[in-house]
Amino acid sequence: MRVSLTDAGKRYNRDWIFRHLNFNFDKGISYAITGPNGSGKSTLLQAISGAIGLNEGKMSYETGGDQTGNGILTENAFQYISICAPYLEVVEEMTFREFMSFHQSFKPFIKGTGIDQMMAAVQLENAADKQIRFYSSGMKQRVKLAQALFSDTPILLLDEPCTNLDTAGISLYHQLINDYCKERLVIVSSNDPEEYGFCHQQLKIQDWK
Repeated sequence: MRVSLTDAGKRYNRDWIFRHLNFNFDKGISYAITGPNGSGKSTLLQAISGAIGLNEGKMSYETGGDQTGNGILTENAFQYISICAPYLEVVEEMTFREFMSFHQSFKPFIKGTGIDQMMAAVQLENAADKQIRFYSSGMKQRVKLAQALFSDTPILLLDEPCTNLDTAGISLYHQLINDYCKERLVIVSSNDPEEYGFCHQQLKIQDWK
């Protein structure tokens, strides 16, 4: 899987968030999008996800690891992408099991992975029958991580993935990355090395202003 940005630019009104960005993201490699708060990291990640459009340039998705790969229509890219971000909500009236079953009707989970296994992986077994609205902020973040990491997609986008996690939660995050993301294309948007320290490459958003 490859995501390619060619002379890509995004602006709001007259302010360019990034411009003339040329970069390839390839499967099996993890990338960090870094920069100060408000620099446009999340905007770039949302553009990669297909949630927002570019103002100039183009973005392509290919199922192959090189230029001979088969192209994917932008409107179908969501089938290949899962995302975890602070601004994305979960259905808080549901329990963990209900929410994951609901999500699975839209996007399948990693083959051979059941909901009970996911619950154990993010250490939420003791809250199995509790509505998510009664979870702490850190527990809700674990739900978001589970939803993204266990979706059977080749591309995983993580925007400030350790938001609201304590030390144990951060350790769990790294364990999940190690266990489930070795063969995937992972892109982390963050200014905290603790969240992206495992990444192979960095894209500094400030270099594309």
